[in-house]
Amino acid sequence: MFNKKCAFTLAEVLVTLGIIGVVSALTVPTLMKNHQKQVFVTQLHKVYSEMSQALELYKEDNNAVDLMEAGLTSQAALDSFMSNYFKVVKQCDSMTGCFAPSYKKLASASVTYEANSKSFITASGAAIRPRIFLSGDRISNVLVDINGQEGPNILGRDLFLMTIYKNCEIDDESTTAPLTSEKRLQLYNDGCMADNTQGYGCLGKIIEDGWQMTY
Repeated sequence: MFNKKCAFTLAEVLVTLGIIGVVSALTVPTLMKNHQKQVFVTQLHKVYSEMSQALELYKEDNNAVDLMEAGLTSQAALDSFMSNYFKVVKQCDSMTGCFAPSYKKLASASVTYEANSKSFITASGAAIRPRIFLSGDRISNVLVDINGQEGPNILGRDLFLMTIYKNCEIDDESTTAPLTSEKRLQLYNDGCMADNTQGYGCLGKIIEDGWQMTY
């Protein structure tokens, strides 16, 4: 008596491969997109942490209770802070040469910034353009491209706006810090996701969501 062997027919194999192909086509792009978002968040958090540590050190070195008392009150002082408290590998007289030539928002509209301010590229590859902005508790508005001129050059992906406050906090744009959850959500809706603004709100949303890019 012959042993009866079990095997898949060609039709069954083709059907299985077809199902695998459909599932892969549906899931792989989402997995890749989520992975890329996490890469961006990791890079953003690195710049955020480096900036936070540098600000605290600057305050301590000047024996001050806050950044305003420490003397971070002019563009010259801000530029000097960048040069002395970061490992700067390149300095530009404007955004040209440090940042990408153009940027877009998440909804694909172009976004532009006042370019005639000194910009810096750090050893981590981030491009940073700090501008003094003394108003309320605010010290500076900072534009950061976490991977320099590399793509995708989209606000909310690799480009972010930060605000430095006199108590060394870094967050989104407001007159005081810390920001409430309601304020961060408002900035996210009115800035990060809107086409008619320069785009505050992306950083605050990521902070609010526990350093996750959920949008």
